[in-house]
Amino acid sequence: MSHARKEYTDFERLAPDVFAAVRALGQFAAKAGLDKQLLELVKIRASQINGCAFCVQYHILQSESLGVPVDKLDLVVVWREAPQFSARERAALAWAEALTTMPNGVSDEVYTQATAEFSEQELTYLTSAIASINVWNRFGAAYRWTPPLRRQRADASAS
Repeated sequence: MSHARKEYTDFERLAPDVFAAVRALGQFAAKAGLDKQLLELVKIRASQINGCAFCVQYHILQSESLGVPVDKLDLVVVWREAPQFSARERAALAWAEALTTMPNGVSDEVYTQATAEFSEQELTYLTSAIASINVWNRFGAAYRWTPPLRRQRADASAS
C-alpha cells in the first residue's frame, strides 16, 4: 500500500504562493461561465490519466455535489463507449485527453471537434482548466496525497 509523502494541506503551507496561483488558474473557466459539471468531468478524466487518486476522488465528490449523474461518473473513464455524454462533453473530454497526454500534440480532428462545440474564448478557458488540473495532478501524484473520504466534502476553493 502506498503512503502519502506529503498531504494536500502541506502544499498550501509550504508554498502558499504557488498554491494560490494554481487554484486561481483553475477557477477562471468557471468564472468565465463554462458549465461546472463539464469542468468536473474533464478534471476527473485528466486525473484518471495522470494517476492522481486524490484528484480523482476530490472531483468525483465535487461532481456529486453539483448533481452530475452517477452514470456519467462511473463511465467517464470509457466515455467514448458510453451514450450518456453529449457532443459538447465528448469534445471537452477529447480535448482534455489530448492536452494531458500530448504524444504528438493535438490532432486536427480533436481541434475541429473542440472548435465545433466551443467558442474561441470558451476553448481558451477550457484549456486553462485542463492546464490547472494537470498541475494539481503533478503535485497530488508525486506526493501521493491521501484521497478525501466520501464523508469529507471537497473544499470548493481547490482546483
